[in-house]
Amino acid sequence: MLRSSPLKPGKLLFTLVTACCLAVSAVYELIEWGAAEAMGQGADAFLGTQGYAWDTQSDMLMALIGAISAQVLLGNVQDSQLRGRAQ
Repeated sequence: MLRSSPLKPGKLLFTLVTACCLAVSAVYELIEWGAAEAMGQGADAFLGTQGYAWDTQSDMLMALIGAISAQVLLGNVQDSQLRGRAQ
């Protein structure tokens, strides 16, 4: 849906899609943190970090890598499918 918007495929759309994926990841991590704070002492068990201090950051890094790789690998396929439908 977004790829057929008035925004032309390219740097701006790529950046916008990546930023949206990172925003969703950040909101999820904030909700997870809030729930862990509300649970009190059971926070580590709820989060499942298993003592890994960088769990939140690594989750967001994986979201960034996934967003970029999906756009790089599948962007041209989707663009060609949209061009085929428009004709």
